[in-house]
Amino acid sequence: MNRTGIEAALNDLLFQRDIPLEEAVERHFTSGYRQRTDGEWADRAEFLEHISHLRSIVAGGTVEVHDELYDGNKYADRHTCHITKNDGTTVTLEVYVFAELAPDGRFHRIEETTLMLSGSDADRNIGSAR
Repeated sequence: MNRTGIEAALNDLLFQRDIPLEEAVERHFTSGYRQRTDGEWADRAEFLEHISHLRSIVAGGTVEVHDELYDGNKYADRHTCHITKNDGTTVTLEVYVFAELAPDGRFHRIEETTLMLSGSDADRNIGSAR
């Protein structure tokens, strides 16, 4: 089975601008995808709004995966996102993810908690901003 992971998904969504947003989302997320970030649920349409917003403010960055576990259709990871915004400021987030994969290996549901390690107070909600 060809399974996605957070690093591949975030690179396609945020840092590979030559990939159209819809194509990047379709590659890694099911049509019924739902995400809960810091207690706030978003459906796939709201998730698309979030990523579209991030693409408008993010100039580049990297994803550093510290721990990653696949167990059947379950996925968990701990990663750090290093983001440079268009205005030159940076944000660093540590993220804890628990997810469910669809039979085709794409994310069907993610529940995550974010911890901002560096950045401005205005960026505290960057993990769910729309």
